[in-house]
Amino acid sequence: MKLERLSERVWYYPFEQERDRPNLGYIKGDNWSLAIDAGHSAAHTEEFYKALQGEGLPLPALTVLTHWHWDHTFAMHAVSGLCIANSRTNQYILDIRGRLLKEGPEFFLNMHESIRNEYRDNKEVIVTPADMVFDGELMLDLGSCPVRLFQAESPHTDDSTLIHIIDEKVLFIGDSNGGVFPTGEKNRELCEKLAATISSIDADICLEGHWTPDTPKGIVEDILS
Repeated sequence: MKLERLSERVWYYPFEQERDRPNLGYIKGDNWSLAIDAGHSAAHTEEFYKALQGEGLPLPALTVLTHWHWDHTFAMHAVSGLCIANSRTNQYILDIRGRLLKEGPEFFLNMHESIRNEYRDNKEVIVTPADMVFDGELMLDLGSCPVRLFQAESPHTDDSTLIHIIDEKVLFIGDSNGGVFPTGEKNRELCEKLAATISSIDADICLEGHWTPDTPKGIVEDILS
């Protein structure tokens, strides 16, 4: 799988259905780079980094999490640089780490076949918390590349972080437009709130966690359908 380019400063490593691996984002500033989501496991992150190196891009100095779910976060121990999460995301990560330490990985592996596919051959499940925690909103300047990280209400989880690469007019929304796991049910009020949030952002490209790029209008129409 190869890295895909969205704009002058923005790329993504595409999703994979078999192991439920999400899109991993990458933004290159003049001073440092930012990844979006850590990945499902160390193997996932290693593939992503090989793709970056193949394009001559530096490994990320920072990685921001879109929400706490394992396919986006359980490779945090393997990332380059530091991880950023909102405080609610970080608490969920601490909670599941505590449960794994107490009960072992069986309950996690039994949650879905995609997890067993990712962790086949007795791969170790390692969970670490974020290095940096924020609430509400955080502005970063990667060097001539301002990026806004902000929490948003969504039907998928109550800890969603959206990432707006302002000058590139690109918006990463993670899995925020999806339903709750594992039923896929969507709360209509939360769908409407997320749709309003996305509509308010000045972006030309919108990338969700497990699908191909779309326009914000297309994403909003899908959320409200």
